[in-house]
Amino acid sequence: MSEPAPESPAAESGNARPYSVSELAFALKRTLEDAYGFVRLRGELSKVTHHSNGHVYLTLKDERAAIDGVVWKGQVSRLQVRPQQGMEVVVTGKITSYPQGSRYQIVIETMEPAGVGALLAQLERLKAKLQGEGLFEAARKRPLPAMPAVVGVITSPTGAVIRDILHRIRDRWPCRVVVWPVVVQGDAAAAQVCAAIRGFNALEPGGPIPRPDILIVARGGGSVEDLWPFNDETLARTVAAGTIPLISAVGHETDTTLIDFVSDRRAPTPTAAAEMATPVLAELKALVSDLGARMHRCGGRAVEDRRGRVQHAERALRRVPDLVELAVQRFGIVSGRLGAGLAKNAAAHERDLVRVASRLSPLLLQRPQQVQKQRLEAVAVRLQPAAERKLERLSERLAALSKLHASVDPERPLERGFARVTRADGSIVRQGAALASGEAVSIKFGDKVTRQAVIDGAGGSEPPAAPKPAKAKPKAPSPAQGDLF
Repeated sequence: MSEPAPESPAAESGNARPYSVSELAFALKRTLEDAYGFVRLRGELSKVTHHSNGHVYLTLKDERAAIDGVVWKGQVSRLQVRPQQGMEVVVTGKITSYPQGSRYQIVIETMEPAGVGALLAQLERLKAKLQGEGLFEAARKRPLPAMPAVVGVITSPTGAVIRDILHRIRDRWPCRVVVWPVVVQGDAAAAQVCAAIRGFNALEPGGPIPRPDILIVARGGGSVEDLWPFNDETLARTVAAGTIPLISAVGHETDTTLIDFVSDRRAPTPTAAAEMATPVLAELKALVSDLGARMHRCGGRAVEDRRGRVQHAERALRRVPDLVELAVQRFGIVSGRLGAGLAKNAAAHERDLVRVASRLSPLLLQRPQQVQKQRLEAVAVRLQPAAERKLERLSERLAALSKLHASVDPERPLERGFARVTRADGSIVRQGAALASGEAVSIKFGDKVTRQAVIDGAGGSEPPAAPKPAKAKPKAPSPAQGDLF
């Protein structure tokens, strides 16, 4: 039954009777249960939590509203489907309230699938797109460094995640940790994580801020909505385009986001990511110590093996005196016969020398010399006439050339009374008509005397008159001849 309505304002006191908080909360609870004793809802599952006591707590939501729900332990095994994040389901149950928290919820009795939720469907489409581009291929994933010197962590600086990672790395491996603080929930989370990844990849080796050898993107567990920034397409492409190996540690082991598929390694928890990124120094020291001990033992076994083989070979060999005794005996026999052998060999060579020397005489050397001398005398007799004839022919040819040279000598006509007229440029004047009036010429005579003259106006282009017969003149020109013109 519902709680009775408050009394009329016309009561004695003039005010309604006050209710206690419990009375009002339980009155509302009964009202909800009476009015909505059976409802059928369709929505997307979110914040699904399987409690250790066997109950399942969840949230049903659509585009504009959300309602909490619970499945009691006895009903969980009767459900048709196992509640999971992002599933779209149709549930039946009753609406009730939780008085201690002033919240209303639906107590679910049945659950059946109604299709994939909107968020899950969107994620599957994006996942198929990136997989088609090859961003999930194992061949493109980079190997993690075995012993990193610098580890870059991208996470919230105030949560328990960063403390777990730092504590785990400090226990395992002495290295430097560079933290890039970001928000890991909400609309700005994806952009800040992208900027952190790009910033780490843009660092230069040897700069003021060390470039990490490996990156860890970490966040604690949460609902699908809380982890949704890590399903961002831009973030996935930024992770794939980076050059530093990256480990994704987003959520718990059952949580899966898009960044897990494009990262080089996925860790179930942030602590596991720290373990993946760093080796254990104590284990490495123990390994090195064990390898050193094994090497020492192997070397000892090798030495013992070689010593045993030498000892075995020593037993198989004969004693040194036995080996040398036969050689000493042979040496004694040979050395005893050495003197007689040398004398016999010298006598044999002496006999050969006497036999050869008996055949040698000076005539053997003189006879070839006489033959060569006769040949040289015969050749000399034949060569002398030929040389004399050739010398006569060359002398005659030289005399002919000398006469030819004298006949073409340009100074010979001057000796016979001729003179040579030349212009100022040195060219010879062959005809008087070729001279111009006033032109200066040089005249050379047979006595090597040269005179200068100037052509007067009597020249010109008219041909010269025919010369009259001249009387015989002496060959030698008169030294007082003077200017001809």
